[in-house]
Amino acid sequence: MKIYVYGVYRDEVPYIKEWQDEHPKVTVETTTELLNEKSVQLAKGSDGVVVFQQKPYPDEALRQLALNGITKMSLRNVGVDNINHQLATELGFQITNVPVYSPAAIAEFSVTQALNLLRRTKEFYLKLAKGDYNWAPHIAKEMNKQVVGIVGTGNIGSTAAKIFAGFGAKVIAYSRHKNKELDGIVEYVSLEELYKRATIISLYLPHVPATDKMLNKETFSMMRDGVLLINTARGPLVDEEALIAALDSGKVGGAALDVMTGETKIFNQQIDEQSVDYNEFKNLVKRPNVLITPHIAFYTDQAIKNMVKMSLSANLDLITTGTSDKLVKF
Repeated sequence: MKIYVYGVYRDEVPYIKEWQDEHPKVTVETTTELLNEKSVQLAKGSDGVVVFQQKPYPDEALRQLALNGITKMSLRNVGVDNINHQLATELGFQITNVPVYSPAAIAEFSVTQALNLLRRTKEFYLKLAKGDYNWAPHIAKEMNKQVVGIVGTGNIGSTAAKIFAGFGAKVIAYSRHKNKELDGIVEYVSLEELYKRATIISLYLPHVPATDKMLNKETFSMMRDGVLLINTARGPLVDEEALIAALDSGKVGGAALDVMTGETKIFNQQIDEQSVDYNEFKNLVKRPNVLITPHIAFYTDQAIKNMVKMSLSANLDLITTGTSDKLVKF
């Protein structure tokens, strides 16, 4: 039995080896290459593949996998929006993801970035780099005085809500399904009311047609002046042109973006900021009240361990039993 693993990072290697030692009857082979039209042939002879990439999975790579008899695919992450769902279904793929690998990792990071915006840390770092050690005029705000709007109270959003509440913030939330664990911690409100009341808005939703550019010119106009935006979910949830306009007008007082619509052009690689063909990024990254990080909210040792071992186990389940409790239904 053989599983081929694509896009392996150095920090994943110990956990792949650990899983292999726990499953001696399974051969695991790896590559640092992403799954594409060329690398697809590396998996020939395997029973399943384990993958992780932010770039789209090419249709031709899926076709070639299927031609090679490989239709068991396990993602080491949550999102499946970069897979052609219709084609994968037509080709008979079974696909798993890791729906919950470490809610705390992403939740903690989103709260950290909210604190950084409140305490204006980037602005101080820019001053310090110039030898300016004056306090004023960059006075900060306290978390315990904020109204935090949580959009989406699944595993990550509910974890974040508890942390924000622990700082003494008033937490309001919008979600299609109320989480009973948050009784007494959050006040559920309509999305429109959340926009109107929150001083900090933090997103914890998947990117689907209904959430595409949900933060746009119209919704920004509903918000309080100076609202802070945290997005550790998916870049396309935010209309970046509208965000720039809202920052220019002061409607949005600051933003922390760990995800961006065009992030595959810039994240997880060495870049020259000014030569990148991505005008919204070039505008946002230079702002003292905008924090851009390269999709690292998930990036902790515990999360990586869980992502690796859960995805390998899910792939083994697909191969041996034909199903998995992590099977994605398109």
